[in-house]
Amino acid sequence: MAAKKIGVYICHCGVNIAATVDIEELKRFAATLPRVKSVQNYMYVCSDPGQELIRKDIKEKGLNRIVVAACSPRMHEPTFRNVLKSAGLNPYCLEITNIREQCSWVHHDRHTATEKAKGLLAASVAKAALLEPLEEHEVGVTPTAMVIGGGIAGIQAALDIADTGFKVYLVEKEASIGGHMMQLDKTFPTLDCSACILTPKMADVKNHPNIELLAYSEVIEVKGFVGNFKVTVKKKPRYVIESICNACGQCSPYCPIEIDDAFNERLAKTKALYIPFPQAIPATYVIDPQSCRYLRDKSCRQCEQVCKELQAINLDQKEELVELDIGTIIVATGFDIFDPRQKPELGYGKYENVITGLEFERLVSASGPNQGDIKINGKKPKDVVFVQCVGSRDQTVGNEYCSRVCCMYTAKHAHLVREKLPDAHITIFYIDIRAFGKGFEQFYDRVRGERVYYRRGNVSEIYKKGDKLMVRAEDTLMGKAVEVAADLVVLAVGMEPSKSAKELGKILKLSNSPDKFFLEAHPKLRPVDTGSDGVFLAGCCQGPKDIPDTVAQASAAAAKAVIPLAHGTVKTEAMVSVVQAEACRGCGFCVEACPYAAITLEEKKVRGKKKIVATVNEVLCKSCGACAASCLSGAIQQKSFTDEQILSMIAVIGKKY
Repeated sequence: MAAKKIGVYICHCGVNIAATVDIEELKRFAATLPRVKSVQNYMYVCSDPGQELIRKDIKEKGLNRIVVAACSPRMHEPTFRNVLKSAGLNPYCLEITNIREQCSWVHHDRHTATEKAKGLLAASVAKAALLEPLEEHEVGVTPTAMVIGGGIAGIQAALDIADTGFKVYLVEKEASIGGHMMQLDKTFPTLDCSACILTPKMADVKNHPNIELLAYSEVIEVKGFVGNFKVTVKKKPRYVIESICNACGQCSPYCPIEIDDAFNERLAKTKALYIPFPQAIPATYVIDPQSCRYLRDKSCRQCEQVCKELQAINLDQKEELVELDIGTIIVATGFDIFDPRQKPELGYGKYENVITGLEFERLVSASGPNQGDIKINGKKPKDVVFVQCVGSRDQTVGNEYCSRVCCMYTAKHAHLVREKLPDAHITIFYIDIRAFGKGFEQFYDRVRGERVYYRRGNVSEIYKKGDKLMVRAEDTLMGKAVEVAADLVVLAVGMEPSKSAKELGKILKLSNSPDKFFLEAHPKLRPVDTGSDGVFLAGCCQGPKDIPDTVAQASAAAAKAVIPLAHGTVKTEAMVSVVQAEACRGCGFCVEACPYAAITLEEKKVRGKKKIVATVNEVLCKSCGACAASCLSGAIQQKSFTDEQILSMIAVIGKKY
């Protein structure tokens, strides 16, 4: 075995590290460490000249192990691995010492930061001396993608992938694609008709030869790994045969049961046999199973009689499970709106003229229950009050984040009220105005010029006084309590993670950020990736955003999802866990600990005897180390993080401290 020759490269990171850590002192210390044959420092080791410095030393000095003392390995470990590879050295003969986040950024005292950096660097050198070359493997990729969620994010992602020539399955839990965007009247700040923008894209989904739409369906199981997922989709029964129904609408009037119209935010009624909205894709009716009299007690089959010629209705239809081979997955499950019943002081659910912003969208829409007339109980309101930040930036309900769209959609709503009710008094209670997007500030200024009164204040209570609602608030600019009378109060409710996506997150092994939305792999460098290889995020499932940002992220996710499909192969993780069969007790603790289902118990011959031992699927393993930590007999070791390597680091730090 060749002698270990270690090179150490210390980064100034501009002043991020050098301002707190004494680089020259750290360099002198590194030169004294065992097996260190070269020590260099550079302003930015990750730059091209810095990388060339490492490459040159590997070739000229025969270095075979490299330690880089810089920032977090999450930032540049792939960069430096590629440097080693380009110099002819195995990319896993690398160790990163984090002296930025763990030293310079957390210590003010230069001596303390430098001494800590010495300890961490010594530990890394000790581990580097025990590193062994690792090999990556390649597996084939199924050239098919799946997009979960049929809102604007899912639609855009599916179309982008399909346009590259790959097959896409678009799975939507509702009876039609379109999502919340289809419920909107106009979009800010341009005031374009929302349906006019979205409907052509929905039609493109229907007509695209590379897209197979699975509406009224849910993903219930995902097995496998990047490039080779086995996805089970449950197709819920519509009780209407999709391939036969021509959406003629003759059946619905004969249905005797009325239900709340979900598309119109329960401001109107529809039949239990309904189409979600006129432009629905697929253009197929569906029967609500909780309300249908036949499905409840077999007492009515009238719709079958009406549709006798086409025979599109099948009241005995059952759910269907479909297993699909998928290469990459995009999650675009959208958002739910905040339920203002959690703020009972605002009167939502108690007073019918206190409504949410989404209910206002349906109220003001020409396709809504009032054909666009703003009326409450048949009367046009004279005094309209908007309350912002309902369910956003609010610690009392656990939502400390800004939902990003509420300021602007309230400005849009105020404009629409002024357009339809020229004489109305319009007041907006706000905390701060966040008009961050392109054209947003100009639109805000436009609305303020339309006799819309913005009052900076926290609304504490809404109560009834005669025929009026009274909105009580603290005017934080004037420093006094105020009350404003209203005929209509619109609550600017924020966005929350989709409740129906929680189970999907568990199935796909997705993490959540503190705001409970799905967590991206890295907020700067990998904003659409997740911790699960081959699974990407698009739209509001990752966090609140407006339509342009949603579409942009959907296209980005599609581009990332296509890369493995285009390559045809993907590399597997090299730092996987391995099992020493002789030491394994077959207890199964590692199986329970593994969050990626990468370990199974199998019967094998060990030294001529049959024995139950743990077996690691190297393709599924994500190098988390949970199995090694849980193994009572020490039979599982993770490559590049073996007990010997970790203990060598502890021993060095123990001597120093």
